Amino acid sequence: MDKSPEQKRPAVSLYPPIEPFERRVLDVGDGHEVYVEECGNAAGMPVIVLHGGPGGGSSPMMRRFFDPKSYRIVLFDQRGCGRSRPHACVEANTTRHLIDDIERIRTELGIARWIVFGGSWGATLALAYAQTHPERAAYLVLRGVFLGTEAELAWFYGGGAGRFHPELWARFTSPIPEEERDDLISAYRERLFSGVFATETRFARLWAEWENALATVEARPPGETPVDYARAFARLENHYFSNRCFLDYDGQLLAEVHRMAGVPGTIVQGRLDMICPPATAWALHRAWPESELRMVPMAGHALSEPGISAELVRAMDRLRQRKAHLALD
Repeated sequence: MDKSPEQKRPAVSLYPPIEPFERRVLDVGDGHEVYVEECGNAAGMPVIVLHGGPGGGSSPMMRRFFDPKSYRIVLFDQRGCGRSRPHACVEANTTRHLIDDIERIRTELGIARWIVFGGSWGATLALAYAQTHPERAAYLVLRGVFLGTEAELAWFYGGGAGRFHPELWARFTSPIPEEERDDLISAYRERLFSGVFATETRFARLWAEWENALATVEARPPGETPVDYARAFARLENHYFSNRCFLDYDGQLLAEVHRMAGVPGTIVQGRLDMICPPATAWALHRAWPESELRMVPMAGHALSEPGISAELVRAMDRLRQRKAHLALD
């Protein structure tokens, strides 16, 4: 009998930690400098990793989903976060700018086509990139799909997820006066961009801790988020969400899937994802004939969830066997 993708699978380990063989900082214009690193095999299959947030930055863990003997792994910190500068800056920071930065990196590294690997906001950006440059995207591997829609933002910042975690929701909403709680993104924006560092820091931590607490299938009590990380994460997320992710219209990425016709992909989705509920991944899969959907039981949103990590490693190991069919040259 064929096994459903939801049946229990043996654990798959991440690859061992590795260090970059190349690091560089690219001047991408508009006063921004973007950090880029390469790991693995310089002659291997190129894959670019798009981190979440916006504003999450890349991490050493993100290098470990790929066989370093087979893949040329490219990570970068998007404008305003991680090791990119200026830190927490929202000027000249839009989805279009990030798409252009990805193309700048591809050209700088001499790569013709590559696999695009991204989760959460990284999945949003991967889809936007592939729909703009389908000839450059050989394959997409997406996790915890977010399409940047008003409905998704209303779910997470309008009380939907809060109905499942009322104590965490109260912690996120109680610092905001009741008369402002009908639009928490705007209310937080006033405070995150107040120009008063102490205020920005306080509300940045609250913003980051609301999301981080719900990232895993077992909600975690909020911890002390480092100030630099929280400020970039919260300001950039709020900036993008206040502007509906700088997409042309609500529902654009789903409506324009046809623009990446012929680009195949794998979607890995946690069944119990509270941040990006699985209905979004299902809708994308239905609209994208070249995709396969791997629904992971008892898993939430985070890249670090064991079931999510294992399924992503499997996806990249399968692609390693299909190198001849991906036309990466």
